[in-house]
Amino acid sequence: MKHVRRVYLYSRFERFWHWTQALLILGLGVTGFEVHGTYTLLGFQRAYMWHVRLGWALVALIIFAAFWHFTTGQWKQYIPTFERVGVMLRYYTQGMFRNEPHPYKKSEISKLNPLQRLTYLGFKILIAPIFVTTGLLMVYADRWAEWGIPWSLRSVATVHIIAAFLMLMFFIVHIYMTTTGRTIFANIKAMLVGYEEIPWDTAEEGGQAGV
Repeated sequence: MKHVRRVYLYSRFERFWHWTQALLILGLGVTGFEVHGTYTLLGFQRAYMWHVRLGWALVALIIFAAFWHFTTGQWKQYIPTFERVGVMLRYYTQGMFRNEPHPYKKSEISKLNPLQRLTYLGFKILIAPIFVTTGLLMVYADRWAEWGIPWSLRSVATVHIIAAFLMLMFFIVHIYMTTTGRTIFANIKAMLVGYEEIPWDTAEEGGQAGV
């Protein structure tokens, strides 16, 4: 059994941001699908009211998180690289099912492996902005003529739904990937307490990567 050391990887704000965002996205999913007519739980009016409120809360969180990332320099964690992406894909599709060692070394200054960087960056600059923008447009649909917006409500709603499904897919895959760490709950524990256990023999270079 390898010796490990505890490394503080996730600050209090990162953990607050992560779990708050997860709860907001979950709430938006529950209320959003009801607004879409998938099922009846709260009733359309209450579901719509909470969907809008949760949407505004997500917007506020995104603005706050963006400010934190840029003022602390944590935005550098998401700088994309295609180096070793193929290696990571092979590990996630084959290697981890054969108990092969994780090919990426995590550290305080490099928390995300190349595949995670691309995935999270895509979420932050593509899925989330489209989801939020189309949602806000629908909230203010009665102002479109005044603003000169030529699109139809149906087209904007369709794009919003597509973004919502992409976000749902990301959410499900993300939950699954949290179980692929050193132990099944190691990554979740790290995001709760801030500390992650890193193998001692690779500690100076980083440690086993997680999600």
